[in-house]
Amino acid sequence: MSVRILSVGAVALFSAAVFTASPCAARESVSFGGYSAGTIVIKTNERRLYYVTGDGKAIRYPVGVGKAGMAWSGTVSIDGKYISPAWQAPESIRKDYARSPAVIPGGSPSNPMGAAALTLSGGGQYAIHGTNNAGSIGGFVSHGCFRMYNQDIMDLYARVSVGTLVVVLR
Repeated sequence: MSVRILSVGAVALFSAAVFTASPCAARESVSFGGYSAGTIVIKTNERRLYYVTGDGKAIRYPVGVGKAGMAWSGTVSIDGKYISPAWQAPESIRKDYARSPAVIPGGSPSNPMGAAALTLSGGGQYAIHGTNNAGSIGGFVSHGCFRMYNQDIMDLYARVSVGTLVVVLR
């Protein structure tokens, strides 16, 4: 009987080690050059957002990015900062959310914006925001927005201001 308990314990320990988030899933300080301090660089294919801190360093965050056909690249800036934002599907994707209310209030568990949002210039369709679906981080999952863990969007929110440059690369 003690051998069976030990075997079950070993399987549980192995499973916990294999199925927990990998260290690369957490935000971390990394070497990063070529951009001015305070710039946000999003590398869509890596599914990573970099906040450049200067001296050849950046904070790297995992993100969810645009699905096939919905990813984009370019240079924009943050034009708004919101804690617990309400959400309304943009007209371009409203049909995908036809069963949802026209506006989902901030703080609602069904609100896809999560804890905070940084809206991006260029028409109001895109944002860097939290999520109520942590399992989507690291995937090609959105209609063009960038999803972050709620604790990460709150960390980034505190570091940036309206006007911060955002460079989105494929």
